[in-house]
Amino acid sequence: MSFQVPLFLDLEPKTNSFFDDAIHGLTQTSKSLPSKYFYDLKGSVLFDQICELPEYYPTRTELGILQEHMSDITQTLGESVILVEYGSGSSFKTQLLLKSIPDVEAYVPIDISREHLLSASEQTRMNYPNLTVLPVCADYSQQISLNLSPTPGTRVGVFFPGSTIGNFSTDHAISFLKRIHHLVGLNGGLLVGVDLLKDSSVLEAAYNDSQGVTAAFNLNVLNHANEKIGAGFDLSGFKHVAFFNSEESRIEMHLEVLRDQQIQIRDTTIHFQKGETILTEYSHKYSLEHFSETAAAAGFKVEQVWTDDQNYFSVQYLRAV
Repeated sequence: MSFQVPLFLDLEPKTNSFFDDAIHGLTQTSKSLPSKYFYDLKGSVLFDQICELPEYYPTRTELGILQEHMSDITQTLGESVILVEYGSGSSFKTQLLLKSIPDVEAYVPIDISREHLLSASEQTRMNYPNLTVLPVCADYSQQISLNLSPTPGTRVGVFFPGSTIGNFSTDHAISFLKRIHHLVGLNGGLLVGVDLLKDSSVLEAAYNDSQGVTAAFNLNVLNHANEKIGAGFDLSGFKHVAFFNSEESRIEMHLEVLRDQQIQIRDTTIHFQKGETILTEYSHKYSLEHFSETAAAAGFKVEQVWTDDQNYFSVQYLRAV
Protein backbone atom coordinates (compact mmCIF):
# COMPACT_ATOMS: atom_id res chain seq x y z
CA MET A 1 0.00 0.00 0.00
CA SER A 2 1.43 3.37 -0.93
CA PHE A 3 0.07 6.67 0.33
CA GLN A 4 0.69 9.97 -1.35
CA VAL A 5 -0.94 12.06 1.37
CA PRO A 6 0.86 13.41 4.45
CA LEU A 7 -0.08 12.40 8.00
CA PHE A 8 -2.34 15.46 8.08
CA LEU A 9 -3.76 16.87 4.87
CA ASP A 10 -5.24 20.35 5.27
CA LEU A 11 -7.15 21.34 2.16
CA GLU A 12 -7.93 24.63 3.90
CA PRO A 13 -11.70 24.99 3.49
CA LYS A 14 -12.03 28.65 2.62
CA THR A 15 -13.61 30.90 5.22
CA ASN A 16 -14.42 33.40 2.49
CA SER A 17 -16.77 30.81 0.97
CA PHE A 18 -18.81 31.21 4.18
CA PHE A 19 -19.13 34.90 3.34
CA ASP A 20 -20.15 34.17 -0.25
CA ASP A 21 -22.63 31.49 0.80
CA ALA A 22 -24.12 33.69 3.52
CA ILE A 23 -24.60 36.67 1.22
CA HIS A 24 -26.12 34.47 -1.46
CA GLY A 25 -28.46 32.62 0.91
CA LEU A 26 -29.55 35.58 3.03
CA THR A 27 -30.36 37.89 0.11
CA GLN A 28 -32.85 35.46 -1.47
CA THR A 29 -36.60 35.83 -0.99
CA SER A 30 -36.51 32.57 1.00
CA LYS A 31 -33.42 32.95 3.17
CA SER A 32 -31.04 30.07 3.92
CA LEU A 33 -27.63 29.17 5.32
CA PRO A 34 -25.79 25.95 4.36
CA SER A 35 -25.87 23.29 7.06
CA LYS A 36 -22.14 22.60 6.71
CA TYR A 37 -21.51 25.79 8.71
CA PHE A 38 -23.02 24.19 11.81
CA TYR A 39 -19.71 22.48 12.39
CA ASP A 40 -17.29 24.80 14.06
CA LEU A 41 -15.77 23.36 17.23
CA LYS A 42 -18.78 24.31 19.38
CA GLY A 43 -21.23 23.01 16.79
CA SER A 44 -19.41 19.70 16.54
CA VAL A 45 -19.56 19.28 20.33
CA LEU A 46 -23.27 20.17 20.37
CA PHE A 47 -23.97 17.63 17.65
CA ASP A 48 -22.21 14.93 19.67
CA GLN A 49 -24.58 15.86 22.53
CA ILE A 50 -27.60 15.62 20.21
CA CYS A 51 -26.60 12.07 19.37
CA GLU A 52 -27.03 11.13 23.06
CA LEU A 53 -30.54 12.60 23.42
CA PRO A 54 -33.46 10.23 24.09
CA GLU A 55 -35.58 11.74 21.28
CA TYR A 56 -32.82 11.48 18.70
CA TYR A 57 -33.27 7.89 17.50
CA PRO A 58 -30.87 7.86 14.47
CA THR A 59 -27.61 7.46 16.40
CA ARG A 60 -28.63 4.72 18.82
CA THR A 61 -30.63 2.91 16.13
CA GLU A 62 -27.72 2.98 13.69
CA LEU A 63 -25.35 1.84 16.44
CA GLY A 64 -27.70 -1.03 17.23
CA ILE A 65 -27.73 -2.08 13.57
CA LEU A 66 -23.93 -1.91 13.37
CA GLN A 67 -23.51 -3.95 16.55
CA GLU A 68 -26.07 -6.59 15.61
CA HIS A 69 -24.83 -7.07 12.06
CA MET A 70 -21.12 -6.26 12.42
CA SER A 71 -20.00 -9.72 11.31
CA ASP A 72 -21.94 -9.43 8.04
CA ILE A 73 -20.86 -5.82 7.57
CA THR A 74 -17.15 -6.51 7.98
CA GLN A 75 -17.40 -9.52 5.68
CA THR A 76 -19.07 -7.33 3.07
CA LEU A 77 -16.43 -4.59 3.42
CA GLY A 78 -13.62 -7.12 3.02
CA GLU A 79 -10.61 -7.92 5.17
CA SER A 80 -8.21 -5.48 3.51
CA VAL A 81 -9.74 -2.03 3.22
CA ILE A 82 -8.74 1.61 3.21
CA LEU A 83 -11.52 3.11 5.31
CA VAL A 84 -12.42 6.70 4.42
CA GLU A 85 -15.00 8.47 6.56
CA TYR A 86 -16.81 11.58 5.36
CA GLY A 87 -17.85 13.98 8.13
CA SER A 88 -15.98 11.93 10.72
CA GLY A 89 -16.78 14.10 13.77
CA SER A 90 -15.81 12.20 16.92
CA SER A 91 -15.33 8.95 14.90
CA PHE A 92 -17.33 7.12 17.57
CA LYS A 93 -19.19 4.74 15.26
CA THR A 94 -16.01 4.06 13.35
CA GLN A 95 -14.49 2.48 16.45
CA LEU A 96 -16.87 -0.46 15.96
CA LEU A 97 -15.53 -1.03 12.46
CA LEU A 98 -11.89 -0.60 13.47
CA LYS A 99 -12.32 -3.16 16.25
CA SER A 100 -13.95 -5.67 13.91
CA ILE A 101 -12.08 -5.42 10.62
CA PRO A 102 -8.91 -7.50 10.98
CA ASP A 103 -6.81 -5.73 8.38
CA VAL A 104 -7.54 -2.01 7.94
CA GLU A 105 -4.86 -0.62 5.64
CA ALA A 106 -5.51 2.92 6.80
CA TYR A 107 -8.23 5.12 8.27
CA VAL A 108 -8.82 8.46 6.55
CA PRO A 109 -11.22 10.69 8.53
CA ILE A 110 -12.44 13.78 6.64
CA ASP A 111 -14.05 16.71 8.44
CA ILE A 112 -14.43 20.47 7.95
CA SER A 113 -13.77 21.26 11.63
CA ARG A 114 -9.97 21.26 11.91
CA GLU A 115 -9.73 21.28 15.72
CA HIS A 116 -12.34 18.55 16.22
CA LEU A 117 -10.75 16.44 13.46
CA LEU A 118 -7.27 16.59 14.97
CA SER A 119 -8.54 15.83 18.45
CA ALA A 120 -10.55 12.80 17.32
CA SER A 121 -7.69 11.56 15.13
CA GLU A 122 -5.26 11.71 18.03
CA GLN A 123 -7.67 9.71 20.17
CA THR A 124 -7.99 7.10 17.41
CA ARG A 125 -4.20 6.84 17.18
CA MET A 126 -4.04 6.27 20.92
CA ASN A 127 -6.71 3.57 20.73
CA TYR A 128 -5.09 1.88 17.72
CA PRO A 129 -1.34 2.55 17.84
CA ASN A 130 -0.62 0.26 14.88
CA LEU A 131 -3.22 1.90 12.64
CA THR A 132 -2.26 4.45 10.00
CA VAL A 133 -4.55 7.44 10.58
CA LEU A 134 -4.54 10.11 7.88
CA PRO A 135 -6.86 13.02 8.83
CA VAL A 136 -8.00 15.31 6.04
CA CYS A 137 -9.50 18.74 6.75
CA ALA A 138 -11.81 19.42 3.84
CA ASP A 139 -15.33 20.29 2.75
CA TYR A 140 -16.55 16.88 1.63
CA SER A 141 -19.39 18.46 -0.34
CA GLN A 142 -16.68 19.36 -2.87
CA GLN A 143 -14.46 17.09 -4.98
CA ILE A 144 -11.60 15.72 -2.83
CA SER A 145 -8.44 14.26 -4.35
CA LEU A 146 -6.70 11.89 -1.93
CA ASN A 147 -4.34 10.10 -4.35
CA LEU A 148 -4.73 6.77 -2.55
CA SER A 149 -3.14 3.85 -4.39
CA PRO A 150 -4.57 0.58 -3.09
CA THR A 151 -2.59 -2.58 -3.68
CA PRO A 152 -4.19 -5.58 -5.44
CA GLY A 153 -6.71 -7.19 -3.14
CA THR A 154 -7.32 -3.96 -1.22
CA ARG A 155 -10.46 -1.96 -1.79
CA VAL A 156 -11.37 1.59 -0.81
CA GLY A 157 -14.47 1.80 1.35
CA VAL A 158 -16.19 5.02 2.36
CA PHE A 159 -18.11 5.15 5.64
CA PHE A 160 -20.85 7.80 5.72
CA PRO A 161 -23.01 7.19 8.79
CA GLY A 162 -25.62 9.24 10.55
CA SER A 163 -28.16 9.75 7.72
CA THR A 164 -26.21 12.81 6.52
CA ILE A 165 -26.98 11.74 2.94
CA GLY A 166 -30.47 13.08 3.67
CA ASN A 167 -29.10 16.62 3.90
CA PHE A 168 -28.78 16.64 0.11
CA SER A 169 -31.58 17.07 -2.40
CA THR A 170 -31.96 14.04 -4.67
CA ASP A 171 -29.98 15.70 -7.48
CA HIS A 172 -27.21 16.77 -5.09
CA ALA A 173 -27.19 13.32 -3.48
CA ILE A 174 -26.60 11.75 -6.89
CA SER A 175 -23.75 14.20 -7.61
CA PHE A 176 -22.25 13.48 -4.19
CA LEU A 177 -22.49 9.73 -4.69
CA LYS A 178 -20.83 10.08 -8.09
CA ARG A 179 -17.85 11.78 -6.40
CA ILE A 180 -17.62 8.89 -3.95
CA HIS A 181 -17.83 6.47 -6.89
CA HIS A 182 -14.85 8.24 -8.45
CA LEU A 183 -12.90 7.99 -5.19
CA VAL A 184 -13.51 4.31 -4.48
CA GLY A 185 -13.21 3.03 -8.06
CA LEU A 186 -14.83 -0.08 -9.47
CA ASN A 187 -15.63 -2.68 -6.81
CA GLY A 188 -14.98 -0.17 -4.07
CA GLY A 189 -17.93 0.60 -1.89
CA LEU A 190 -19.87 2.87 0.41
CA LEU A 191 -21.30 1.94 3.80
CA VAL A 192 -23.99 4.54 4.39
CA GLY A 193 -26.62 5.30 7.00
CA VAL A 194 -30.02 6.10 5.51
CA ASP A 195 -32.94 7.34 7.61
CA LEU A 196 -36.24 5.79 6.57
CA LEU A 197 -39.75 7.19 6.27
CA LYS A 198 -41.81 6.85 9.46
CA ASP A 199 -44.52 8.59 11.48
CA SER A 200 -44.00 12.35 11.47
CA SER A 201 -44.40 12.57 15.26
CA VAL A 202 -41.27 10.46 15.72
CA LEU A 203 -39.37 12.57 13.21
CA GLU A 204 -40.40 15.92 14.65
CA ALA A 205 -39.59 14.89 18.23
CA ALA A 206 -36.07 13.95 17.14
CA TYR A 207 -35.40 17.51 15.95
CA ASN A 208 -37.19 19.32 18.80
CA ASP A 209 -35.63 17.80 21.91
CA SER A 210 -36.91 18.78 25.34
CA GLN A 211 -33.46 19.87 26.55
CA GLY A 212 -33.05 22.42 23.76
CA VAL A 213 -29.73 21.05 22.53
CA THR A 214 -30.88 20.97 18.90
CA ALA A 215 -32.08 24.56 19.25
CA ALA A 216 -28.66 25.60 20.55
CA PHE A 217 -27.01 23.69 17.69
CA ASN A 218 -29.22 25.44 15.15
CA LEU A 219 -28.66 28.91 16.62
CA ASN A 220 -24.92 28.33 16.77
CA VAL A 221 -24.69 28.71 13.00
CA LEU A 222 -25.40 32.42 13.58
CA ASN A 223 -22.68 32.59 16.22
CA HIS A 224 -20.30 30.90 13.77
CA ALA A 225 -21.22 33.54 11.17
CA ASN A 226 -20.51 36.28 13.70
CA GLU A 227 -17.07 34.88 14.47
CA LYS A 228 -15.99 34.04 10.93
CA ILE A 229 -17.48 36.79 8.78
CA GLY A 230 -18.51 39.47 11.27
CA ALA A 231 -22.21 39.02 10.65
CA GLY A 232 -23.45 40.70 13.83
CA PHE A 233 -26.45 38.44 14.50
CA ASP A 234 -28.23 38.92 17.83
CA LEU A 235 -29.15 35.33 18.68
CA SER A 236 -32.00 36.47 20.94
CA GLY A 237 -33.83 37.66 17.83
CA PHE A 238 -34.23 34.14 16.42
CA LYS A 239 -35.69 30.81 17.54
CA HIS A 240 -35.33 27.21 16.41
CA VAL A 241 -38.18 25.63 14.43
CA ALA A 242 -38.26 22.10 12.96
CA PHE A 243 -41.08 20.24 11.19
CA PHE A 244 -41.73 17.44 8.70
CA ASN A 245 -42.51 18.55 5.15
CA SER A 246 -44.54 15.61 3.82
CA GLU A 247 -44.56 16.84 0.22
CA GLU A 248 -40.77 16.84 0.09
CA SER A 249 -40.39 13.86 2.45
CA ARG A 250 -37.97 15.75 4.67
CA ILE A 251 -37.48 17.33 8.05
CA GLU A 252 -36.73 21.05 7.77
CA MET A 253 -34.88 23.11 10.36
CA HIS A 254 -35.36 26.87 10.32
CA LEU A 255 -34.48 29.89 12.42
CA GLU A 256 -37.59 32.03 12.83
CA VAL A 257 -37.14 35.80 13.02
CA LEU A 258 -38.72 37.13 16.23
CA ARG A 259 -38.67 40.85 15.41
CA ASP A 260 -37.97 43.18 12.50
CA GLN A 261 -34.22 43.75 12.33
CA GLN A 262 -31.26 44.15 10.06
CA ILE A 263 -27.62 43.11 10.09
CA GLN A 264 -24.56 44.35 8.27
CA ILE A 265 -22.12 41.87 6.70
CA ARG A 266 -19.25 43.99 5.38
CA ASP A 267 -20.88 46.25 2.79
CA THR A 268 -24.19 44.35 2.57
CA THR A 269 -27.23 45.21 4.68
CA ILE A 270 -29.69 42.37 5.17
CA HIS A 271 -33.22 43.05 6.42
CA PHE A 272 -35.30 40.53 8.34
CA GLN A 273 -39.04 40.72 8.92
CA LYS A 274 -40.71 39.20 11.95
CA GLY A 275 -42.06 35.76 11.12
CA GLU A 276 -39.82 34.95 8.18
CA THR A 277 -37.31 32.13 8.52
CA ILE A 278 -33.78 31.11 7.58
CA LEU A 279 -33.66 27.53 6.33
CA THR A 280 -30.57 25.93 7.89
CA GLU A 281 -30.99 22.23 7.17
CA TYR A 282 -33.21 19.63 5.67
CA SER A 283 -33.01 15.89 6.13
CA HIS A 284 -34.70 13.71 3.55
CA LYS A 285 -36.24 10.43 4.66
CA TYR A 286 -36.08 7.64 2.11
CA SER A 287 -38.00 4.55 1.21
CA LEU A 288 -35.69 1.64 0.37
CA GLU A 289 -36.87 1.78 -3.24
CA HIS A 290 -36.19 5.49 -3.62
CA PHE A 291 -32.70 5.22 -2.20
CA SER A 292 -31.87 2.24 -4.42
CA GLU A 293 -32.89 4.31 -7.46
CA THR A 294 -30.78 7.24 -6.24
CA ALA A 295 -27.74 4.99 -5.76
CA ALA A 296 -28.17 3.41 -9.20
CA ALA A 297 -28.19 6.84 -10.84
CA ALA A 298 -24.68 7.38 -9.40
CA GLY A 299 -23.28 4.02 -10.54
CA PHE A 300 -23.82 2.06 -7.32
CA LYS A 301 -25.67 -1.19 -6.68
CA VAL A 302 -27.26 -1.74 -3.27
CA GLU A 303 -25.61 -4.99 -2.24
CA GLN A 304 -26.78 -5.28 1.38
CA VAL A 305 -29.38 -3.58 3.58
CA TRP A 306 -29.55 -3.93 7.36
CA THR A 307 -32.43 -2.39 9.36
CA ASP A 308 -33.72 -2.30 12.92
CA ASP A 309 -36.87 -4.11 14.08
CA GLN A 310 -39.04 -1.00 13.64
CA ASN A 311 -37.61 -0.12 10.21
CA TYR A 312 -36.68 3.32 11.49
CA PHE A 313 -33.21 3.32 9.99
CA SER A 314 -31.01 1.41 7.56
CA VAL A 315 -27.32 0.78 7.05
CA GLN A 316 -26.64 -0.04 3.41
CA TYR A 317 -23.60 -1.23 1.48
CA LEU A 318 -23.36 0.15 -2.04
CA ARG A 319 -20.90 -1.44 -4.45
CA ALA A 320 -19.50 0.62 -7.31
CA VAL A 321 -20.31 -1.00 -10.66
